[in-house]
Amino acid sequence: MTHADSVIAHSVKASTTTVDIIEIPNVVKPALLIIHDDGEEDIVGIFADVLGQTWESAPSMEEVKRGITSTIYGLRSTLIGAQLDSWDGSRLLINTHCVDGGQPNEEYRSERCAYEYLYTKSPFYRRDVARFLSFILGQIGPHRDLAKKERTTLISTTFPDVHAALPNLDILSVGADAIEIRVDLLEEPLLDGSVSKIPSLKYVGEQVMTLRQRTELPIIYTTRCTKENGRFPMDDPALFFKYLSRAIQWGCEYIDVELWLPEEIRKNLAERKGSSKIISAFHDFSRTFKWTSPEAQQIFERGAVYGDVVKMYALVNSMQDNYELEYFRSTIQQKYSYPPFSGLNMGPMGQLSRTLNKIFTPITHPLLPLIAAPGQLSAAEINGALHSMGQMPKLDIYGIGSFRSTSQAMFYEKCFNELSLPHSFMFAERAPKASIENILRRQNFGGAYINRPLSANAASAYLPALSHAARAIGQVDTVLVRSEGGPPTFIGDNATWKGIRATLSRDFVPSAYSGRAALLLASAEADAAASIFALKSLGIGPIYTIGFKTHGSLAADVEPVRSVEDVKRLEQPFVIISALPAEKSLLVVPLLKHYRVDGRNGNSNGHAAAGGKSSGKVFVDLASGPRRADPLAIALSAGWTAYGIADVSAWTTVETIRMLVGQNVCYDFVRLASGRSLY
Repeated sequence: MTHADSVIAHSVKASTTTVDIIEIPNVVKPALLIIHDDGEEDIVGIFADVLGQTWESAPSMEEVKRGITSTIYGLRSTLIGAQLDSWDGSRLLINTHCVDGGQPNEEYRSERCAYEYLYTKSPFYRRDVARFLSFILGQIGPHRDLAKKERTTLISTTFPDVHAALPNLDILSVGADAIEIRVDLLEEPLLDGSVSKIPSLKYVGEQVMTLRQRTELPIIYTTRCTKENGRFPMDDPALFFKYLSRAIQWGCEYIDVELWLPEEIRKNLAERKGSSKIISAFHDFSRTFKWTSPEAQQIFERGAVYGDVVKMYALVNSMQDNYELEYFRSTIQQKYSYPPFSGLNMGPMGQLSRTLNKIFTPITHPLLPLIAAPGQLSAAEINGALHSMGQMPKLDIYGIGSFRSTSQAMFYEKCFNELSLPHSFMFAERAPKASIENILRRQNFGGAYINRPLSANAASAYLPALSHAARAIGQVDTVLVRSEGGPPTFIGDNATWKGIRATLSRDFVPSAYSGRAALLLASAEADAAASIFALKSLGIGPIYTIGFKTHGSLAADVEPVRSVEDVKRLEQPFVIISALPAEKSLLVVPLLKHYRVDGRNGNSNGHAAAGGKSSGKVFVDLASGPRRADPLAIALSAGWTAYGIADVSAWTTVETIRMLVGQNVCYDFVRLASGRSLY
């Protein structure tokens, strides 16, 4: 099994900024046993394809024990019997269940497997498989990423059925860093027309599955008790343990564990949490809780024992309670560097504290059916309050280039409006470098994205700091402003490589690329540099190039292809990226056909994936503009998993907006704001 410590983060400091390059070198292929329903062996092939590994169907668990470690094995649930009770733990057990397949999901299987993956056959979301596996194997770390942000928020789905939230989910979640599912507020319909007092695990699992299929945000799984403004009864703590344990098995990124639960339960959950993080939660609605009391610090310390975040909320009566909370927050943060503290006051009098809290501040939205807690504010209301208090000064964010009408530029304006950010978006035509220097000197300059990118060498003349990525790639496409209490400092960065990397990781786990070959086409090194950097961050090697030569730090493990004979000899590429201009993009077509997935050079392993077709290897086309034919369509017909510039641009925009203004937006929102339907 691949654990979180298999992932190495190289922190590279550049003046006042730190950029993390996440690499997965020489990853040991995870050893998995997938339990599946009768007739659903295709899901094993999809898991293996997402992992970049081979797979086999096994007739028994004894046969699996004798199998090759790196091979993914699938076993029909009807062949298990009672064998799970004596499983030796040599492989990670994942129970899979198709909820629309017409077969029951046996409780025996669910309880004895380390994880459980629920899915629908129609529609099927392969990217959800990639997200699930990447998370449980420790290859992505949402909590690590959120810990770097100055402020984080969460949106709570208070719908009795999350299906009601789906039509507006992209709007609801703008500005949110995580999404909470209130399990206690779910209402499972019964045959007699009433609703269940406590939703069944079957119903809850399908609700979590549905939510995760439609958002890339981390999920916070909450079972709120009656005493703390929820609906779960408190007379059976074991019930909470049962439901929270299953959330870990389902791969929820966070589980909300209330501090009133017995220590034995909280300890047990912490020991089996895997990659999930625990939010130790305390809510007081008595209106008598005091932040100045010794009890307040004792509660924090108790929550810190098993919590990755400690959350303390109290219903208050006066503004004085807000000042006392801020003193408590300051004291706790000075005394304890970990875990992070999320503290706020509920009710109208406590709204000030919601603007001052920086860790997982709950936000609401006008489209939600009810507010999850008294006094909740929307992201727009919090941003407006921060601006009025001088905590969020008005900035001018620039787009520098010749693209006023592009979807990316329109998205910024839409995003600022949706979140009530005080910032203005300004356009500046690309001109000699002196004009960019002049823009940086403007009084309210708050950052910029630049298209086409600046040369890092040229930019270093007037940008005092460059990120490691910008230096290695040799290009600056984002200028950040960081003050940290002193005079503002300008930092040149590169977001394009992050967009490429996120695209490559959408349907495959990061380790699927480790040690695999890549083929990269471009007319010049500058057009390919961000792609090379992204590929190297995934541990890919070797990288073969056509049409250009590489120099400097990017040249390691990069080999040019000079002839047709070289093409015949080189290792089959797992990924092909074309950075050719649109008028030359068809030059990649012969290579896509030569290495077609379902032909003699394919790696479909003789098994079909969803829809009876292998998802295959990866092709990314970075060309924009008109062309005579569509390489993406040709790649898809040849069995490749294919992405275009719109996919990369959407992810790059997500990363850029986070870097520039610290606000989160979803990939789906970017695509929809650009007029492209995703589903």
